[in-house]
Amino acid sequence: MRERLLVFTRLPVAGQVKTRLIPALGAAGAAALHRRLAERTLATARSFVGGRPTGLEVWYTGGNARAARGWLGDGAGYHRQPAGDLGRRLALAFAKSFATKARRVVLVGTDCPDLTEEILAQAFAGLAMVDVVLGPAADGGYYLVGLAREQPGLFVDIDWGTGLVLEQTRAAIARHGLSYQLLPCLADVDRPVDLAAWTG
Repeated sequence: MRERLLVFTRLPVAGQVKTRLIPALGAAGAAALHRRLAERTLATARSFVGGRPTGLEVWYTGGNARAARGWLGDGAGYHRQPAGDLGRRLALAFAKSFATKARRVVLVGTDCPDLTEEILAQAFAGLAMVDVVLGPAADGGYYLVGLAREQPGLFVDIDWGTGLVLEQTRAAIARHGLSYQLLPCLADVDRPVDLAAWTG
């Protein structure tokens, strides 16, 4: 399929997910929140790709394909995230998609409860006009990145997990002479202060 929607997530293992929320929720509570956020994101993604020429893939870590599929179900391809920092994992996921003839690829995480089908539609539509689309997160990162072609240089020299990610990515876009579009800014749920954004 010419469009590809990639979902990056972790299996909901207590103590290994949402670690910054463990002081507020406990390890089991943080894992339960992660599970609900990921399932919500997958439901949105599945609804979006229905009837579109868009392939859905789950890129997971923290377990194996059988466990990931047993949790999130059929109707998607499953790939283990490669080793390395987040930048390397993102770059390789995009590279695999473009190597298999995808023309527009959008990648999302599972931390954003307000992600909608409308935003996903905006992202894919934007890639018909610009090189890169970004969904800014309120914490200075991004909840979505989409590419019209492979751009590995966008994912190097980024201080992942900090409030500088979006700013540094925009600087990389400028250095490479690329065009981009910003989507609506949404809140991630990563820290205790973010819990007010989660009503599910």
